[in-house]
Amino acid sequence: MLVLNRSLRAGAAALTLSLLASTSAFAGGSTVATKDIVDTAVSAGNFKTLTAALDAAGLVETLKGKGPFTVFAPTDAAFAKLPEGTVKSLLKPENKQKLTAILTYHVVAGNVKAADVIKLSSAKTLNGQPVMIKTVGGKVMINNATVVKADIATSNGTIHVIDTVLMPK
Repeated sequence: MLVLNRSLRAGAAALTLSLLASTSAFAGGSTVATKDIVDTAVSAGNFKTLTAALDAAGLVETLKGKGPFTVFAPTDAAFAKLPEGTVKSLLKPENKQKLTAILTYHVVAGNVKAADVIKLSSAKTLNGQPVMIKTVGGKVMINNATVVKADIATSNGTIHVIDTVLMPK
């Protein structure tokens, strides 16, 4: 069970980091990614809450790993939509397991590009639970979150930016 839990945490972290693409990808520059998911997220500047959460959950090294991972990365604005006090509570050491479950729910093993995502109806996350995928009005939805920027390339995967934090059941 401990090995499975570690694997899920590592997978989730990796997927989350994959969604955070390299700075050049965010800027519309070169498609050759030189930064991993975590470094891409940090450089982007709008994933401060996500990167703090990855650190608190101990998932940074996982998402800096080889991968590949696909991360559905919520922005700082997405975290701000959560009820007041939620993020602060999740970052406490006693809530590490819950935080890890949430973060790994944002990561999928493999390098899944937007063209592949839209062909799916669901995808199994590193958390072990699936996310539902659908297209509504020309926009890709992951559960109740809208993909606002897709295919941010990183050296160890892909980041798809979402506008809402995904919560596992």
